[in-house]
Amino acid sequence: MTSTSTTTERTGPGMALLAVLMPAILVTVTASDMVVLMLPTIGAEFGASEAELAWVVTGFLLMFSVGIPLYGRISDRVSLRRLFAFALVVYAVGSLICAISPSLAVLVIGRIVTGIGAAAIPVLSIIAVTRLLPANKRGVGIGVVSAGAGIGTAAGPAVGGGVGELLGWPALFWIMFAVSLLLLPAALRVLPDESPAGGGRLDLPGGILLGLGAGLVLFGMTQAQVNGFTAPLSWGSLVVAVAALVLFGLRTVRVEQPFVPPALFTNRVYRTGILVAFLAMIVNLGGLVFVPLLVVEVNGLTPGEGALVMIPAGVAVALLSPLIGRLADRVGTRSLVLAGLTLIGVFSLSLSTFTGGSSVIPAGIGIFGLSIGFILVMTTLIGAAAGELPPEQAGVGLGILQGAQFLGAGTGPAVFGVLVSARQQSGSDAINPLFSGDDGAAYSDVFLAMAAVVVLTLIVASRMRPAAVPAVAPAQEAKSVL
Repeated sequence: MTSTSTTTERTGPGMALLAVLMPAILVTVTASDMVVLMLPTIGAEFGASEAELAWVVTGFLLMFSVGIPLYGRISDRVSLRRLFAFALVVYAVGSLICAISPSLAVLVIGRIVTGIGAAAIPVLSIIAVTRLLPANKRGVGIGVVSAGAGIGTAAGPAVGGGVGELLGWPALFWIMFAVSLLLLPAALRVLPDESPAGGGRLDLPGGILLGLGAGLVLFGMTQAQVNGFTAPLSWGSLVVAVAALVLFGLRTVRVEQPFVPPALFTNRVYRTGILVAFLAMIVNLGGLVFVPLLVVEVNGLTPGEGALVMIPAGVAVALLSPLIGRLADRVGTRSLVLAGLTLIGVFSLSLSTFTGGSSVIPAGIGIFGLSIGFILVMTTLIGAAAGELPPEQAGVGLGILQGAQFLGAGTGPAVFGVLVSARQQSGSDAINPLFSGDDGAAYSDVFLAMAAVVVLTLIVASRMRPAAVPAVAPAQEAKSVL
């Protein structure tokens, strides 16, 4: 009787928690790229140049990449309820500013405010699952939250193109405003207000240096997408970013309580996971940005029609993520990560080879397989990191891991965007000898470059040691080892 009661108590709050976290992370991650396909419409309305329009995306991503590790570290000192509520309120305010913006400058300010709020949701969601769910439910919980992030990432351009074309781009922000306000009372109800014990002193200068370095890397990459890497603002930002990160590293080894404990990077699970997450996200966002652009530019679809190509990938991510989270506890990290990366590589090569014809089916199949491979990689990595990090380092550790992931989200489209522009200007044939399409050679080269990045990521991931799954009783949890 006692056992049944305990199980019910755990299952009920767990389901309520995931019912809040999943839609919260879905809408905030969706906001990242939902305006991509509507930028020409916004530019025409405000009379803005391409460089000015880039700030609509860049402003959000800058705050996102800077904020994620900061929120992760602060969560070791402040209660989840207060941080989550603050994030949703700020997100709602930013969405409202965007929805009523009379000029591009106000829209960019709104996107910056929205990014400040949105940055908290992914990392706080993973931390909440890690802290509040029992160990035997944690894999599924991480899978559900990862499903929200995966669907949001895939759905961003699709939702933006479809809803924006049907109702106008301000409707995108009105929807986000309404959803965030609806989630606020639910979050206050299910999240605890207890502050973690033993958080230590907050190394604010270290956090500023880390945020400055991450933000300037992303800014330099996005400027390179518009103006090329030779532009002073592009390479200058990257140089200053490197200097800030070097200073951050020096401070980390010299102060008594650094922003990021150096012990984190002695853990092979964590160290390898950061690099794999960064590289995998470069490829994933490259696909999610350039497949919709491909079907619009090469296949002649409208943004709304192009959004339909992305729907199967989003559905697959939603259905498979919880199963992957459960599977990772049984199979082990290394095998699933390598399998996921192999899928990403195969379907990147497929996109490079078969997407030059009149049919959009190869593009849909390609992004479908790529998305499944990516969610296999990221769900497994986040679960492994959450299991390996000690409680006092979980907040900052997961913040850094997800910060690397979303830094890759900004880097991928920027780097591949420069490649697309260069190849379109040259007008030469595709590098891939198997490509036989009449148009889209530049996109074929981008997808081929993505496949090359996957090969590099596979080399990094192969350093993971196979997970040993001991033969223990079902009540005991098998722990993945990298």
